[in-house]
Amino acid sequence: MIQLIRLNGETFFLNALMIEQVEALPDTTITLAGGKKLVVRNSESELTALITDYYQQIGLQAIINKAGGSNE
Repeated sequence: MIQLIRLNGETFFLNALMIEQVEALPDTTITLAGGKKLVVRNSESELTALITDYYQQIGLQAIINKAGGSNE
């Protein structure tokens, strides 16, 4: 789980494995696997770092690297 900040300043936790897409429109917009969209205060680069750190914590980043995938 990663901690994010809603536009109203409230923090919440999101299962990073459910993230399908991240865009800056200009606000950072997260599209989840089910199609739901969330808009957060976190920057796109900060969100990418949080996701990568989470993947490393659960051991998923090593599997992605072995498979030759991207760093997300």
